[in-house]
Amino acid sequence: MRVVKRIRGYAKAIGQARRHRGDLVGWLGRRPQLAAATMTYETALLFSNRLDPRLKELAELKTAGLVACQFCLDIGSALAHTAGLTERQIIDLPRYRTSDAYTELEKLVLAFAEAMTTTPAVELDDLRAELLTHLSKAQLTELAATIAWENQRARLNQGLGVQPTGMADGMVCAMPEPRSAHLDEPKAADGS
Repeated sequence: MRVVKRIRGYAKAIGQARRHRGDLVGWLGRRPQLAAATMTYETALLFSNRLDPRLKELAELKTAGLVACQFCLDIGSALAHTAGLTERQIIDLPRYRTSDAYTELEKLVLAFAEAMTTTPAVELDDLRAELLTHLSKAQLTELAATIAWENQRARLNQGLGVQPTGMADGMVCAMPEPRSAHLDEPKAADGS
């Protein structure tokens, strides 16, 4: 039943699209083997449904916000709505640690997405151990694969200039996360 609900969510989000400027399908159509590989992985994640889809959508949206992929935030916000995330949960993503809009497990999922998206990935051992007190190994595998794939999606979309298509029009849409101060500081000539 989860798969059917997610497929309906994707269909609804895609149905909302008002334009296809910088369309990813057009880009991948130029390299059919990459299009096939992308569809295979997307389908595998869609049919991997041991993990609550709400947790997947939270992790994907957090990752998209950290990478600042406008297309991912557009479709991710639409999918988050269909998965049952509240407007407050979408708005509070940048400050999830102090928000009471999330459960303890949701905060752990968001922290894991943040840790996996940071370069280099940080603090994964403790987060993994804590998540395993709430999730099975199969569920954690699905979560990690979802976050890793969202990083790939977001960076591919940005690299190819894929633009938002209005899938979240009329809904609360997640915004890109502010960059950390240490990421904005210029590096010295010696790399320090």
